[in-house]
Amino acid sequence: MSRGNELVFKAKKTSEKISENIHIFANDPSLAFFRVQEHVRKVTPAIFEKRDEVFQLQNNLQGHCYDMEYGIQALRTIEKSESIFENIQEMIKASIFLKQQLKYEESRKKVKKDSTKSSVYKRFSAHLALDLPDLPDFGGVMRETSQRMENMIGPGTATGRTEAQAATSSNPGELQRSYTTLH
Repeated sequence: MSRGNELVFKAKKTSEKISENIHIFANDPSLAFFRVQEHVRKVTPAIFEKRDEVFQLQNNLQGHCYDMEYGIQALRTIEKSESIFENIQEMIKASIFLKQQLKYEESRKKVKKDSTKSSVYKRFSAHLALDLPDLPDFGGVMRETSQRMENMIGPGTATGRTEAQAATSSNPGELQRSYTTLH
């Protein structure tokens, strides 16, 4: 019996292992599909966000490519228009030169008109060569002369002072000057 029990035990053990393996093989694909489904459910929103981001970047990149193409075309047209700009520059130089010539001619005509107006006087004054000597300053001499005249005339009569004014002054013999100027 020992051998029979042993055989039964081994058969049971083997059948349990086989049933367990069959159970694992039967449920393993469903478990694998469950894990795959769980993974897809977790990752799908992130994948959609990345896909939208990639589309957005692609549109931006395409827009930048168009901008670069437009810029290249603009540069090529500018290179072609170099001769036009040189022509414009030459025309500006010519117009500035002509404007300067016109100003010069106008100033010559103005000087000519001024010279014809006063040419008689200029010719007349050119014949008169008068060299005046350096004259000394007559201001001091004039003051001295006026002082002498005031002293000779006497107090009160020449300046038109009244007797009350003469009495109030500290020195009755001194004349007061008028500070008016003659023009």
